[in-house]
Amino acid sequence: MTAQTTASKLNKMSSRSQKKEDFVIIKGKNLTIEEIVRVARNRAKVKLTTDKAILKRVEASCEYIRNAVDEGQAIYGVTSGFGGMANVIIPPEEAAELQNNLLWFHKTGAGKPLPNADVRAAMLLRANSHLHGASGIRLEIIQRIEIFLNANVTPHVCEFGSIGASGDLVPLAQITGALIGIDPKFKVDFDGKEVNCVTALKRLGLRPLRLLPKEGLAMLNGTSVMTGIAVNCVHDAKVLLELSMGMHALAIQSLSGTNQSFHPYIHALKPHPGQVWAAGKMLDLLNDSQMIRDELDGQHDYREDDLIQDRYSLRCLPQYMGPIVDGLNQIVEQLTTEANSATDNPLIDPEHQVDFHGGNFLGQYIGVGMDQLRYFLGLLAKHIDVQIAQLVTPEFSHGLPPSLIGNPNRKVNMGLKALQIVGNSIMPLLTFFGNSLADRFPTHAEQFNQNINSQGFGSANLARQSIETFQQYMAIALMFGVQAADLRTYKQFQHYDARISLSPATRILYETVREVVGKTPSPDKPYIRDDNEQTLDLDIAAIAADIKAHGMIPKAMGSILTTMN
Repeated sequence: MTAQTTASKLNKMSSRSQKKEDFVIIKGKNLTIEEIVRVARNRAKVKLTTDKAILKRVEASCEYIRNAVDEGQAIYGVTSGFGGMANVIIPPEEAAELQNNLLWFHKTGAGKPLPNADVRAAMLLRANSHLHGASGIRLEIIQRIEIFLNANVTPHVCEFGSIGASGDLVPLAQITGALIGIDPKFKVDFDGKEVNCVTALKRLGLRPLRLLPKEGLAMLNGTSVMTGIAVNCVHDAKVLLELSMGMHALAIQSLSGTNQSFHPYIHALKPHPGQVWAAGKMLDLLNDSQMIRDELDGQHDYREDDLIQDRYSLRCLPQYMGPIVDGLNQIVEQLTTEANSATDNPLIDPEHQVDFHGGNFLGQYIGVGMDQLRYFLGLLAKHIDVQIAQLVTPEFSHGLPPSLIGNPNRKVNMGLKALQIVGNSIMPLLTFFGNSLADRFPTHAEQFNQNINSQGFGSANLARQSIETFQQYMAIALMFGVQAADLRTYKQFQHYDARISLSPATRILYETVREVVGKTPSPDKPYIRDDNEQTLDLDIAAIAADIKAHGMIPKAMGSILTTMN
């Protein structure tokens, strides 16, 4: 099967899947990571639930606030000032002005705009949070989010502006100001073009709104923006983990490694879920390879003057990858909980006619989770770096040419020396990104009220930078994997077409990389032959762009690797 045929079939399967799931239903619960990404990146349409009990609860929480204001009841941020000024009593006639003013003094964002996909995820999560009926916000404002998402209208949100303590105040103020059309100074991306929010509302046939008591606080208090960024990051991290497994499988085959290290017997005796998963997946990836030493029967194919067992980066792969897999799964679980939570303050229980002051807006789960995600990405990079080093060093590669030179007959060829150097320039950055943020840089914002914070927004933004950097590194790693597979094939079978010798699973990845860079496999020449025949920077850019866009490489990997449990 050709790469083009494979890609075509995968695209058709994807199209059929989208037709079955035309809308993502927002109902305050059961929203998945995959659904959030579909809305954020693929512009899947959304629908608010029609469940009468949910909608009635939303209305009941609004009614509770109306009555509380009329009766002069003491409620934080409704009949009082905010934060360290919560001792200021707000009279009923100024309760609405308090909410609208909230948007103005929070219009302080800095830096570049966040990617639209992150803002769209945040909008979806804000609507989902409010459908718990604990926020005291009108259904009309939640419906505005639905309209904006379906019309591909995305407020401009700055990359700096949240310490993750009282939620994402400044970023959510930018979203809210655009939704209600408070002033033309709030900008949006309207299906690819920048316009002001008032113009956007006119195009959508909507009128500007004025916030009622509690509504500004309901919109601004919450973890929706940091969680939206984090969801997109964890989705990308799962793709990179799958591609890492594919890269390791290419390396193991190119190094004539054994499959015995992944035998179920070994891992049943140390049954960490991630370790067992990694061992099982590697067996699947190596199945029917013509390059490996097949030693699942317990025998050892001893090679003269060589180690009887593989070096640690091959042999200990499941034990090394296991904690990463388990950790990523824990992050997914925590993100899913956060995405389906009510995260503002105070929270209203309309059934019992009471409100509660608390701190669900603190983004500690996001801050810690994104710190851990970046750390895990650094571990992945460290492992890949070692595999590349083995592939380019004849003393450790079982006879592959130095620096994976594709044509040793041309003496001026230096092979992939510079490509390795570029990879070496990136890998330390990925381990550096693994430093934690949530435990650092305490602030004592606004009169010591926010005297503890999560840094969840900052940690999530750093995770996005780490993901984007890793996509470049992964492109380089796959280039080493494809070149090494060609050269091992030549050493064993006297031709360069690795499709014949690779396992069926990794053949898909090999073919897809070749297709992305526009170089069809050939028995006569490897992927990279003479130094002066190619510009490898263009190949890096093409592969990285394909990974970033969730194109053919992740789709191909998705066909051979099941989703982590």
